[in-house]
Amino acid sequence: MAQVTIRINGYSYTVGCEDGQEEHLQLMASEVDTRINSLRALGGSAAGESRMLVLAALLMADELHDLAVELAAVKARDAAARDEALAARRMARLAKRAEGIADKIQPAGVGKAPASIADKPLRP
Repeated sequence: MAQVTIRINGYSYTVGCEDGQEEHLQLMASEVDTRINSLRALGGSAAGESRMLVLAALLMADELHDLAVELAAVKARDAAARDEALAARRMARLAKRAEGIADKIQPAGVGKAPASIADKPLRP
């Protein structure tokens, strides 16, 4: 297990992580520090260390929630599109089967529906 020293809001923290994850941990610490700096720019510099960390955590949780909602919506749209495509393929198969059954029941050309509206005779 690796030990990494990160800096958040001017304070150093030594934390452990899996070997090879040191850079990722530094990036995550940088994200937290960015949120704290944003809060400080909004006038939160008088807040204590704990309060700043809690507010930064809440900002990140809010962003995570928004991303989860967005991801769920994208997944729902993708699922609906897949369902629609599956239904279209099933309908095409059913139509082909129905046409095959109709062809077996009726002699060729007798009582068949016109292929298109243009083939229908005009009524006076």
